[in-house]
Amino acid sequence: MSTQENKNLVRRYYEQIDAGNLAILDELVSPDYLDHSPPPFPGMEPGLEGLKEAFRIFWEATPGTHEIQDQIAEGDKVVTRLLCRGVHEKDLPGIPATGNAVEMTATVIHRIENGKLVEKWSDKDLLRLLQQLGVMPSPEVA
Repeated sequence: MSTQENKNLVRRYYEQIDAGNLAILDELVSPDYLDHSPPPFPGMEPGLEGLKEAFRIFWEATPGTHEIQDQIAEGDKVVTRLLCRGVHEKDLPGIPATGNAVEMTATVIHRIENGKLVEKWSDKDLLRLLQQLGVMPSPEVA
């Protein structure tokens, strides 16, 4: 695949997640997907099934969007800078629903093989997210 096709695959991945179409992950993601930065939820399976479960949890608890702000591709990797927004409508594991709007930035690297996402690394602004969820005090409160 070309670097543009790889970028399009990642864009489609986020568009489908934002639409709540988690079934599309079977088409876009390899069954042996390796997430080097998985969500901190206990009991998550590795691979594609764990990815589906993580997105299901987030989709149900904090429906929202992934806005792609920048995207760079080289070889088999795509780097995407995201702004993620949602509303904490239902409980997350260990975090009761707050009704708060949430916003988090992330930089994600996907590796693509044979037209599917096979590997992911990410850096997320988890401190900001936890502050918005009331789990950590924000600087104004501290």
